[in-house]
Amino acid sequence: MTTLDDPYAADVPWRVSGLLAGVEGLSAADVHVARHLGGIGGEDDERVLLAAALAVQALRGGSVCVVLDETPEVHAAIRRSPLVADGPDGPADRPLRWVDGRVYLDRYWRDEQVVRSAVHERLAHPAPADPAALSAAIDRLYPSAADDAQREALRTAATSYLTVLTGGPGTGKTTTVARLVAALQAAAGPGLRVALAAPTGKAAARLQESVNAEVAQLDDAIGTLRATTVHRLLGWRPGTTTRFRHDRLRCLPHDVVIVDESSMVSLSLMARLVEALRPTARLVLVGDPDQLASVEAGAVLGDLVAALPGGVVRLTEAHRYGPSLAELAEAIRQGDADTTLALLRSGDEHRSWVEPADDRLSPQDVAGLRADVEASGRALLDAARAGDAAAALQALGTHRLLVAHREGPFGLEQWAATAETWTGATAGPWPLGRPLLVTENDRASGLFNGDTGVVISDGLGGVVVAFGEPDDPRLVRPYRLPAVQPVHAMTVHRGQGSQFARVTLLLPPADAPLLTRELLYTAVTRAREHVRVIGTEEAVRAAVERPVRRASGLREPR
Repeated sequence: MTTLDDPYAADVPWRVSGLLAGVEGLSAADVHVARHLGGIGGEDDERVLLAAALAVQALRGGSVCVVLDETPEVHAAIRRSPLVADGPDGPADRPLRWVDGRVYLDRYWRDEQVVRSAVHERLAHPAPADPAALSAAIDRLYPSAADDAQREALRTAATSYLTVLTGGPGTGKTTTVARLVAALQAAAGPGLRVALAAPTGKAAARLQESVNAEVAQLDDAIGTLRATTVHRLLGWRPGTTTRFRHDRLRCLPHDVVIVDESSMVSLSLMARLVEALRPTARLVLVGDPDQLASVEAGAVLGDLVAALPGGVVRLTEAHRYGPSLAELAEAIRQGDADTTLALLRSGDEHRSWVEPADDRLSPQDVAGLRADVEASGRALLDAARAGDAAAALQALGTHRLLVAHREGPFGLEQWAATAETWTGATAGPWPLGRPLLVTENDRASGLFNGDTGVVISDGLGGVVVAFGEPDDPRLVRPYRLPAVQPVHAMTVHRGQGSQFARVTLLLPPADAPLLTRELLYTAVTRAREHVRVIGTEEAVRAAVERPVRRASGLREPR
């Protein structure tokens, strides 16, 4: 518990005294929730109320609990409080729970136990599979001995009720998923009911397109596979946003459920998913545990990769980009700041580093960034004027400016506006060549939060917005669009799951709290051909050496 030197600082909750005053990071909402719980439960011990406030604060930071390292007297006060269930067998009607030095809001502890129990039950016994048929399918789908990891993934998924398939971008996870379905169909028999899902509509659409493109190249009669969001897979339930139509009493009908981008799935959503699976259904979690985790509480994929004794298969060979970017990404993933800095300084054609003299950027510092923004802007405008949707979408993927956060001198608002001025964008509500980002899901138009498009001429004096891939564009009239915004730059969180030929990452100062190893790794792995990092040595080193620490009990022994 770290106290602030200035008890009158702007972020200190108003009219708060005692232990709750001046604790770093506590917001008025954290304190309000703690006081409210204390009022309901008749608890006025400030040590207990502070533990409650810290548990709420932890959730805002992505943790599902708070680990207390205070004295035994404080522990004892918390454990005997009427607000606290002491241990896993404590009363079920308390808002807080104490387990092994960790304080949870009780619902998150229960979600953690749901996931923990499901994982152990699924790994406790093997799934049935015809050994001869499985071996034949694996040999046919991956005949090369160099594909050992992919072969292992297919075998694990066929013989286990839980498989975690991990690897960085471009390591062949989606290709493996398509062949995994073919292997399961061969090993488990015909009529296999397969569900593909992802946390967001954009990720689901990308998963469906990629898997079906790979399936089309196989001889197996799999048919077209459909992907949806995890929320839509579980089904809407009237009157609640945290419970779903499919649950432990109304299980999903599928034999196999494959979830892509699993690092973005929160603890609560994962708990609802595993509850809704039939005991005989196989669950395959696909993702990169080194990327940014869910914006909500929990880092389930990373916890499982760290804790599971089996069932985890990691793909390591990058196919999407060359060894230069792969080498840089691996140095960041390993937390090796010296190697990361050396690689950035190497002058390789696929990676570059602009090191400002201080935290203020000069025109020279951003000259390369400006050149890339202007070049992509010209290409977008030329294609838009010609009404060439394919060329416009191709230009959209040539370069992207990524930032860590939204506000401030290194934030999205300032740099998106700066980048737009560099493109020479014209005025008006729908200027030709403007790149757009969809910010909400819209079933009517088939567009999803995170989709990007370009305003182009329709050849008749009007405009349309082109979405999708260059070889299969979708044209949508502006009046049919859901909420959109210009996307001359985006946060790294927004860019997760996307790929661009060139990426520029603008780092904030070294003391920025969002500057983490996962953010740097995620940004670097968005690039296929070249990544440019703009930031001080202190900022790069701070990012590499600052992994996200999300408190959780999933990594602990049962």
